[in-house]
Amino acid sequence: MIKYLFTLLLLVHASLFAQNYNIIRVAAVGFYNVENLWDPYKSADYIDGTKPVGTPAFHRSIPVDSIPYLVHEAYQGQWSDALLIGKKVIREQYLNDEFTAKSAKNYTEKIYHKKIYNIAQVISEIGRKYTKTAPAIVGLAEVENRQVLEALIEQPQLAKYNYGIVHFNSYDARGIDNGLIYQKGRFQLEKAWKKELKIFHQGKREYTRDLLVVLGLLDGEKFAFFVNHWPSRRGGESISLPKRNAAAALLNQQMDSIRILDPEYKLIALGDFNDNPVSSSLKNYAKTTGSEDKVSEATPYFNPMYKMFKQGVASLAYQDAPNLFDQIFYSKNLIRNKESSLQKTYTIYTTQVFAPDYLILKEGNYKGYPFRSWVGDKFTGGYSDHFPVFSILQKPVN
Repeated sequence: MIKYLFTLLLLVHASLFAQNYNIIRVAAVGFYNVENLWDPYKSADYIDGTKPVGTPAFHRSIPVDSIPYLVHEAYQGQWSDALLIGKKVIREQYLNDEFTAKSAKNYTEKIYHKKIYNIAQVISEIGRKYTKTAPAIVGLAEVENRQVLEALIEQPQLAKYNYGIVHFNSYDARGIDNGLIYQKGRFQLEKAWKKELKIFHQGKREYTRDLLVVLGLLDGEKFAFFVNHWPSRRGGESISLPKRNAAAALLNQQMDSIRILDPEYKLIALGDFNDNPVSSSLKNYAKTTGSEDKVSEATPYFNPMYKMFKQGVASLAYQDAPNLFDQIFYSKNLIRNKESSLQKTYTIYTTQVFAPDYLILKEGNYKGYPFRSWVGDKFTGGYSDHFPVFSILQKPVN
């Protein structure tokens, strides 16, 4: 009898062990270019060089009405954090009244609230098919300031998930920035910084979006996220390509520095790259490959969207042609070993474009395009001119 009971206990233990590894923990990591998520107030940037560099207090967005009440000085030099330490200056933005009630867009509080509600709705559903919840991490492009992100995470679709914010103002000529929101219950923020992309044309600096770098623990594992919005193709793809090559080189330098310093970090780059996965900027400067077998020290980052692009998958239509500018790629330690069922840390299960039916135009000249929120100066009631993209992370839970 004792021998029988011992054997039975062994079988039960083995069964429970197998069942435990059938429990899969998942997390969605998304990116969304939200197409001009601005508040309806005319604003400017206030750089207070007496505050710590790399904090929202150092560089913040303010209503223009408050400028007369703030201590500031005239400034004619280059706009860069390092050059503004100790100074208090105002940086006005190009077309900073474009999204106000007095502009041609008639951008009222009502339109603003509809826009931000729409974006919150989309974000809440990214990856839900796999996770049954909202995404753990979302990178964002084309946000005006921290205030719109605060309003976004307070929307009813997102408020219950207790999102935190990572955001720094950039010196972009229009004042648009990158940002990241994260579920505080799942991601422990360790540090974050921005890296200015310094590009010049005929000796004059052109101001664009910064690279946002965020480090922390996602469900206890070391992750680094890199949020990108590379320079546009304005002026033509080939003429503007050197700008995106510079952005790619900056991204590669930041990713490599973290990967080499601490190989435990899992690296995920996400963003609107304004180039397709086959572009030289992504292949030769960001050092990505579309083949898992070709990930090496020379090309250390795997881009699963290379094959998707070859198959005709798109995240937007640029100049009436389908493009996959919105992408996610990652380091080798996130590639899933398909021959092993017991990988104990997060790996990427799938990467997709999120294009539910309501985000797609059903008729007219732009049938099949993303249901964007603006056509010229007219608000459509839509969402964005980009589809979001996302990756699903998975691991067995012991």
